[in-house]
Amino acid sequence: MKDRANWLVALQFLLIGVLLIVPFTVPGAPLWSGQQSAVLAVLLIMVGVVLAGAGVAALGRDLVPWVAPRPGARLRTTGVYRLTRNPIYVGLLVAAAGWVIWFARIDLIVAWVALVVVLAVKARVEQHRLVDAFGDEYVEYADRTPLMLWARGIR
Repeated sequence: MKDRANWLVALQFLLIGVLLIVPFTVPGAPLWSGQQSAVLAVLLIMVGVVLAGAGVAALGRDLVPWVAPRPGARLRTTGVYRLTRNPIYVGLLVAAAGWVIWFARIDLIVAWVALVVVLAVKARVEQHRLVDAFGDEYVEYADRTPLMLWARGIR
């Protein structure tokens, strides 16, 4: 691991694993249930998967899990990347929110909040790696496009 910030990647995948595995391996009572929450959960999962999938498709072979872009990658600023600089993260969080609503467990809520924090920190670290890679082109893109869903510009 060349970049020490890549520990965020390991933490991200650990939390996603917790979200996916815990409902099937650790007993727990749901905090709520009902048709409305099930419908909302399914809708969020579908929207999140589509958004993350669009981000993955737009990156193609340039997709890497690390905080720095692949050498030689080109900056994406169109399509889903017009809405947010991090459509994959936003999609993951939306889909995971649906998953949490579906299972309605406090341990999953805690894991989801931790995932939000990890991805927010990772996005902030990544933006500096992208400035290093793309310079003023990325800075101009950041000025007009939010990081995840908020905070235009570089912070």
